[in-house]
Amino acid sequence: MMQVMRPVGRQAAARKYDLLSAMMAHALAGDPQRQRLVLRLMALITTRYNWQRDELTMGQREIARLWCVDERTVKRDMARLREAGWIVVKRQGARGRVSVLGLGLERILLDTRADWSNIGEDFTARMGEEAQEAGDPLNVVPFRRPDGTSAEEGGQDGVWPLIRARLRDEDPALFDAWFAALSSAEGQGGVLHLVAPSRFHATYVRTHLLARLQMAARRSDPTLGEVRVTPG
Repeated sequence: MMQVMRPVGRQAAARKYDLLSAMMAHALAGDPQRQRLVLRLMALITTRYNWQRDELTMGQREIARLWCVDERTVKRDMARLREAGWIVVKRQGARGRVSVLGLGLERILLDTRADWSNIGEDFTARMGEEAQEAGDPLNVVPFRRPDGTSAEEGGQDGVWPLIRARLRDEDPALFDAWFAALSSAEGQGGVLHLVAPSRFHATYVRTHLLARLQMAARRSDPTLGEVRVTPG
């Protein structure tokens, strides 16, 4: 199960380099557009990001100057980074104040994990060990699936099978514990309605895993603007 490596405390410096290395490997494995976007984020991290507070506060004009682009490009690329979950808005700017941003560390690690091996087996092993030291953010309790349902089946119509496959690829253990038992129900346009086997299961997914569900839904179908989880 993917766990979040926090670049603070003991060995913080090494963890910062490891996070940046993971981003670099992911960028180099992609097309020029991905490389440029990740490089721009890395520039913000290395020049203005507060690691201890998980805060990035920088106006569009200053970012444009750092990136050597216009402010319209900054607005577009920052929107792409937010959509990808790599940066999150912690406090929205108001009355001329700049928004306070943070890093989506879990999403960055999930998206870059497939490229860790390009750095080397030692790096992949170290990243796994660091995640273990960070502690398990979720208490995963496997649930018995309804009869006739397996993690490999996607009997629902529409986009849900694609979302299931994406979630399974990201973290098989987490998928098996919490996502496999969900089923899709008829919903309105732009809304993915999922049914959980119990009230506790639905509440837990909404509380701890809804952001991951929403990200997988948007990446599978950009028209999905909302994910609802209710007990069956």
